[in-house]
Amino acid sequence: MKVLGGLVAVAAALASAPALAQAADDAGTVFSAALTGGTLGVGPEVGARFSDHLGVRGSASFLKISANFDPDDITYKGRLNLESYGLMADVYPFGGHFRVSAGARINKNRARVEATPTSGSVDVGGESYDFRDVGTLSGRADVKNLAPALTLGWSGTRRRGFMYSFDAGVLFQGSVRLREFTASGEARNDPDFRASLETERRRLQDDIDDYKVYPILQMSIGYRF
Repeated sequence: MKVLGGLVAVAAALASAPALAQAADDAGTVFSAALTGGTLGVGPEVGARFSDHLGVRGSASFLKISANFDPDDITYKGRLNLESYGLMADVYPFGGHFRVSAGARINKNRARVEATPTSGSVDVGGESYDFRDVGTLSGRADVKNLAPALTLGWSGTRRRGFMYSFDAGVLFQGSVRLREFTASGEARNDPDFRASLETERRRLQDDIDDYKVYPILQMSIGYRF
């Protein structure tokens, strides 16, 4: 609630900023088109700076990442699919390069985990099972679809031409939820095994519960016209 309250306060400040009345001043609105890349992914970014103190940006980001992790005795292969679409309001408090930005992203980031033991016994939820009974363990993780964002950044002035910018902040994505955790082995329909499978899911959920805030670190390169 404190985060949402802060975003509302920023939005109210934007609505009442004297700079808004200067949106059609003699210099006119300056537009930009850029390529942005960083922890949100890679994609296009477009923007408009209405005055020395006020602007807006929209972007889309995509990226696929693969990595292995081993929370217990099982090595999981993780595949992270970054996909999000955002709109940010930019305030330049000093009328120059530094900006404070607030907004939100449609957050379609998703992840899949998978593990296929090939020999011996496997610990699933604290119980030991033959690898043939386990088969392939797989699950899907996601986050809430709309996430507030808050960043601090540096960009150029309203001078037309080549431009670049940096932004650092946080995306308040909420809890990562691990869903559809299943097994394909011979014991998949056994009630005791299913109970162990649920315990294993909760173990994995505990490992990712702390990632409610996602870091934002983006660089953009483009042209202002």
